[in-house]
Amino acid sequence: MLPGMKTSFKVHGAIAGGASAVLLSLAALTWVPGVWLSKEAGTAAMVLGGVLLFPVFGAALIRALLARATKAELWHAFRCLPGTVQLALATLLVSGFVIGGMGAGGAAGLQDASIENGRYYAFEATPGHRGRTEISRSEYLAVVRGDLRMMLAIPGVLFAGAAFHVLATGELRRADAANAAAGHAVRR
Repeated sequence: MLPGMKTSFKVHGAIAGGASAVLLSLAALTWVPGVWLSKEAGTAAMVLGGVLLFPVFGAALIRALLARATKAELWHAFRCLPGTVQLALATLLVSGFVIGGMGAGGAAGLQDASIENGRYYAFEATPGHRGRTEISRSEYLAVVRGDLRMMLAIPGVLFAGAAFHVLATGELRRADAANAAAGHAVRR
């Protein structure tokens, strides 16, 4: 699919893109009626994503820095990738921003829901009403879903950004190697 690109770039991009797709799919599931992703399961997915995020995103940034490419060169390299790869990366980034943007409002200024002694509580962040307040079960479920949506969307977008950088950098490296093999001047 990406002929000529080194396998390490392909694998790195696939891991980042796959992790992004999983996290964003879980975030989107919070909108589906009847599907319940528990707070604990969502937190576990976020923790696993976070543990994987730092090495994957860090390595992507290091690879991009070592390529010494300008933003224009990275964009041009992205445009040289196959259309299906461009579409997949664009879909991940746009859906991540949409999910994150729609989840940012929360449930009427409520966040950090909890259960104590069979009662539901949340922190109310609206001006003039800051503090912990008791809420109904339906409000509790809405707050938990909104919190999960944000906790999963943020690392999902970061993974998509890592995939973009890795694959664009891999394309730059492939083009540089092809130019060097043909005896042409290499970018720098």
